Amino acid sequence: MQYNKTRRFLFMREYGEKRMHDVDVAVIGSGPGGYEAALRAARSGLKVTIVEKGAPGGVCVNWGCIPAKALLRSAGMFDDLSKGAAYGVLADNPRFDIAQAVKRSRNVVLKMSKSIEFMLRKTGVEYRQGEARLTDAHTIAVSRNGEESCRFSAENIIVATGGRFRELPGLVPDGRRIITSREALSMKEAPRSLLVLGGGAIGIELAWFFARAGAAVTLVEMMPQLLPLEDFDISEALRRSFEKSGISIHTSSKLEQVVSSKDGVSAVISSDGQEPLAVSADCLLVAVGVTGNAEGLGLEEVGVDVDRGFIVTDNQCRTAVEHIYAVGDVRGGMLLAHKASAEAAVAVGAIAGKPLSPVDETKIPACVYAEPSVASVGFTEAKATSAGFRVIVGRSMFAASGKANAYGSLDGLVKLVFNADDHRLLGASLVGHGAVELVGEIGLARHLEVKAEDMAHMVHAHPTLSETIREAAENALA
Repeated sequence: MQYNKTRRFLFMREYGEKRMHDVDVAVIGSGPGGYEAALRAARSGLKVTIVEKGAPGGVCVNWGCIPAKALLRSAGMFDDLSKGAAYGVLADNPRFDIAQAVKRSRNVVLKMSKSIEFMLRKTGVEYRQGEARLTDAHTIAVSRNGEESCRFSAENIIVATGGRFRELPGLVPDGRRIITSREALSMKEAPRSLLVLGGGAIGIELAWFFARAGAAVTLVEMMPQLLPLEDFDISEALRRSFEKSGISIHTSSKLEQVVSSKDGVSAVISSDGQEPLAVSADCLLVAVGVTGNAEGLGLEEVGVDVDRGFIVTDNQCRTAVEHIYAVGDVRGGMLLAHKASAEAAVAVGAIAGKPLSPVDETKIPACVYAEPSVASVGFTEAKATSAGFRVIVGRSMFAASGKANAYGSLDGLVKLVFNADDHRLLGASLVGHGAVELVGEIGLARHLEVKAEDMAHMVHAHPTLSETIREAAENALA
């Protein structure tokens, strides 16, 4: 049926037959899922309109992935310079100018946002600024400053509105003392001290950034380990590195009795088996829990199911309403920009009558861009065992790598998990300098489900950090 729809779209375009709707595809949101969907649909010959309430690129480009990585790059350069004497690089009294780092990050954001807008327009996508709401299953009203600016109808609709942090009772951000990552990414000076609530990717990255910028950082995580979804050994290696760099870590802990005043924030850390610890800081960064941006769109009124803030779809990203799709964070699952882009391809393929294989989350890499960085793809050892696999595990340490020693980056570990029955790669986890780049090779290996023997026999350049992957495969076979 979808194939016939597409043929009708293309027929109407070629022969001028009147459309049933104003556009073939409407996309709500211009983040990685939204702009990828719009570009793919337009390149398939469909008439596309994208609606965005903020700047082109959505949260990822403007207030998430891109500015965060730009700031982490600045902090990394400062960290390297601070250690320069050991490498024969002498720089007296280096200092970190967070205002200049933020200025650079905003310039990077502006460039990326304008590039996305340019690509959309060049590809023929109509771009409409404003907030979208469905008035019926095919009609979208666009509002600006509280007033409706236009409305149009679409044969198909793709919702790509992303997600946002959940607000916790008693911890409503005020933008000054209790902040979210958005305020953290635009500070003009580093706080002297910072409490971070949440040991997920964002909490980890910003804790490292502000520690390098000179803040005394205390990180509180409710679960027993940092990065709760990652392999335990990797998490523990990261924890040791963070604590060695001066970051105070409290896992299996809660932050209670939070009081915000004009002078800062005070609270009590309650940890399992320990006495409560009174703490205070200039700011509290709340980075815990995400919900989808599904409300206010009129979705449920037209029959789209929403469960705990996320839109319910099938494996082709189709909702309960056949012509309405959802991709990215608003769909739930792994909350990653590249997963949103992959889902965009699936949704457009379904609309265009060229269905793709569903997105397999066990083949999607996840990355944390602190130093050392963390990356993983597929099953951890614990998850593979829980799923019923018999596993063999291979490990290698960066400390044994010539390249890691030359770079002075010895904190690192590669852990590979293979199916004991056929030696196919089930998953991998890495922590160490450059882990977020090394995961590309392992991601391909996981995608192709190669065997431990293949990875052990692959010749790597020497000296490189990637040799640790081969060594981990050899270790699994030993």
